[in-house]
Amino acid sequence: MAFGSFEDEAGDRPIAQINMIPLIDVMLVLLVIFIITAPLLTHSVKIDLPKASSHPNITRIDNVQLAIDGANTIFWNGEAVDRAELGRRLAASASLAPQPELHIRADRTTQYQRIAEVLSDAARAGLVRIGFVTEPEKH
Repeated sequence: MAFGSFEDEAGDRPIAQINMIPLIDVMLVLLVIFIITAPLLTHSVKIDLPKASSHPNITRIDNVQLAIDGANTIFWNGEAVDRAELGRRLAASASLAPQPELHIRADRTTQYQRIAEVLSDAARAGLVRIGFVTEPEKH
């Protein structure tokens, strides 16, 4: 092997290089073993499944359209409400089964504090299905 030099004084020192050949041999053997055994690990049983048609039972969950305009006015399905009335309506909606989804539409200029208050009121009432409605960007 060509690891050493032709000088006599270098023959007494140990070689400080890693011999990669045995590591490569082991990796190639493992690769061949995995290539051979991988197709044997898949158990495919061919069965003829029965055919049936069914229509999913789609339950229409009511949703509440909650809008907040730039003047921080809250609208419940298009009707302006104050915060006390909002709390009563949120509590009434939370007691329904199934709970309606709360779709929040907030104006771009709406203060974040007002949106956070509405989210807090909805969470306090027990509503869990809350989503924000946005408009897609025009390209």
